[in-house]
Amino acid sequence: MTDSRSVQALFQPFQGGTLSLANRIVMAPMTRGFSPNGVPGPDVAAYYRRRAENEVGLIVTEGTLINHPAAGGSPNLPNFHGEEALAGWARVVEEVHAAGGKIMPQLWHAGTQRKVGDLPNPEAMPIGPSGLDASGAKVAEPMTEQEIAAVVEAFAQGAADAKRLGFDGIELHGAHGYLIDQFFWKRTNRRTDRYGGDLIGRARFAVEIIEACRRAVGPDFPIMLRFSQWKTAEYTTRLAESPQELERFLTVLTDAGVDLFHCSTRRFWEPEFAGSELNLAGWTKKLTGKPTVTVGSVGLDGDFMSYFREGSGAANEQIEGLLDRLERQEFDLVAVGRALLADPAWAVKVKEGRTGELTPFTPEATQALL
Repeated sequence: MTDSRSVQALFQPFQGGTLSLANRIVMAPMTRGFSPNGVPGPDVAAYYRRRAENEVGLIVTEGTLINHPAAGGSPNLPNFHGEEALAGWARVVEEVHAAGGKIMPQLWHAGTQRKVGDLPNPEAMPIGPSGLDASGAKVAEPMTEQEIAAVVEAFAQGAADAKRLGFDGIELHGAHGYLIDQFFWKRTNRRTDRYGGDLIGRARFAVEIIEACRRAVGPDFPIMLRFSQWKTAEYTTRLAESPQELERFLTVLTDAGVDLFHCSTRRFWEPEFAGSELNLAGWTKKLTGKPTVTVGSVGLDGDFMSYFREGSGAANEQIEGLLDRLERQEFDLVAVGRALLADPAWAVKVKEGRTGELTPFTPEATQALL
């Protein structure tokens, strides 16, 4: 395989509903914490613009906090509410679009991953379906139905604001043990009402959020849901133990109004279920027919055309394997995280065969808006 032949699949246009992208590369959402008092400034706009200028097809922003006092745990995380913060996001959209890119905000609530006393609202208690953290310890009272309704409305308002500001869609953060995922996960959701029980009952909160967002934005505005089997520091945890269980779970989310699924895995090459090479994105597309985004350690090795790896001793996979899967349409889009954090020009360097010029990821890349 030559460099030009092997990367063609990444640079084919994508059309899914009303979402039209120049290529298949997505910038994965990555928390930055460079928005003092929750307001993204010109440096944040320039950070996202640099990726758009360098041919990233779709940018998904870092997690942005919905309008709820316990949504996040740092005053430097960006809000997605309030006049000043939304004006900052309007500048981000303007810069990305001026560079020819597309962008979605990731709407986020941390749930019980927020700690008691965290800023900017130290008086606000964490919230969760049963008031339990990832260890199963009680840190708050279970959410009331009134509290659930308020959070659902906050997500819907964020969706409406995203459309008004000119974003190209939204992503709902339903992964990694944050609030929506805390409802999905039986360890943190022990409710016995309509928001608990089996996996379908535990999906009701997400269904109501998706439905409310759909009402807020209309039928044609793209809604993407990010979900994962694994949770933060709980890498072997699973929501669905079989394709059949996954299909039932995904069906109610699709029926609620999801257009695309962002399927978060730690290593894209790992099969999701025994007896098939399909990863989570592959299974999700097969079961729903919806476009999917694969993600997980893409491009971490500086030698893009040889191997990907995640840390010392992790499994390796040749890049051709990813591209073959993309060409077979097992999934539609490929999200790149840390590699794009380190090198804003990652996509264009790969396209032009300049892989020897790629900047390798180091922890220092997380400390600045490169």
